[in-house]
Amino acid sequence: MIYWIICLIAFVFQIMLNMTRPILALYAVDLGADAFRIGTLTAAYAFLPLLFAIHAGKIADRIGDKIPVMAGITGTMAGLLLPFLFPAIPVLYVSQLLVGVSHIFINISLQNVLGNSASKENRDRYFSRFSMAVAAGGFIGPLAGGYLAEHISYTAVFLTAATAGIIPAVLSGFIPVIIRSLKPGGEKRAEPFAAFKLLRQPLLRKALASSALVLYSRDVFVAYFPLLAVGAGLKESEIGWVIAVQGLAMVAVRFFLVKLTALAGRETVLFGSVMTAGASFLLLPFADHLAVFMLLSACMGFGLGCGQPLSMTTIYNASPKNRTGEVLGMRIASNRLSQLVAPLLFGTVGAASGLLSIFLLSGLFLIGGAVVTRVPPGQGDP
Repeated sequence: MIYWIICLIAFVFQIMLNMTRPILALYAVDLGADAFRIGTLTAAYAFLPLLFAIHAGKIADRIGDKIPVMAGITGTMAGLLLPFLFPAIPVLYVSQLLVGVSHIFINISLQNVLGNSASKENRDRYFSRFSMAVAAGGFIGPLAGGYLAEHISYTAVFLTAATAGIIPAVLSGFIPVIIRSLKPGGEKRAEPFAAFKLLRQPLLRKALASSALVLYSRDVFVAYFPLLAVGAGLKESEIGWVIAVQGLAMVAVRFFLVKLTALAGRETVLFGSVMTAGASFLLLPFADHLAVFMLLSACMGFGLGCGQPLSMTTIYNASPKNRTGEVLGMRIASNRLSQLVAPLLFGTVGAASGLLSIFLLSGLFLIGGAVVTRVPPGQGDP
């Protein structure tokens, strides 16, 4: 029962998030933003999570997962309402800061509940299906946002997304309270920052790096593809379809992910996923037709769809059982570091050299990162 509740919360939350994030760039441009400002807006989403992700994980370990999820949903709804109530670029920054920090509480706690409800043997399957729910929300969200933006307004997208938060807010009341931190006077507490000692494990380092590469590339795509697409003559609903196809591909590949990893190995799948995303990025700016955009977006989705669930399982299995929230927080922090730095870098590049350079540089960076972070097959597979 709790498994399906967690997946449904994640599904609706991702619809909320993915309705608004592709529209954010178009809305900001409508308010007068340039490519560099788009980069800083995208980076704002990752700024507070970078600072507080590990602490958020510790909070979940100490007080359980129900309250962090409830607080995260409430904060997200408030953050999404702001652009509807106050249409101005400074408000967009406040909105992204609030949604970003709220997201980490939801993400860490949902993964914790899922990990605790699964055994080591079926954890890959649980996280894979959880990721399918996330990806399904990533398919529906851009479609809904694109049609709302095209036929009503940008602000209507934010209002609708905020209203949808009522569903996960109600469902979060069914989350059990499981406190993982050791109590004073019990067993010895773990040392501060002991989670970082896990980075001595090669596979864990590679999983964190691969996860960060995958997350930043999707953020750059969602932030800058709408601008590239508008220049190519696509409408908002067509932009929504291109981004939605990526989410659909992420769902499809996760149906076969467990068998794929059993056949090829976790390390090989992680390497191939990042390489596929990188190659798609390189080709994207040369597309000139909706069908080609959708094909490349699907290829990118197949690549991105593998990295996240595999990294979640690897990191959870390597975590001390009373500190899983802290270690998952470390994963979120590494992801948000890439999501903070990359948009700033590519926003600067785009402002100086144009949108084409953003996609070319990002593709080369992903391919290079895949080579550098690769673990030889068979080494360290948990």
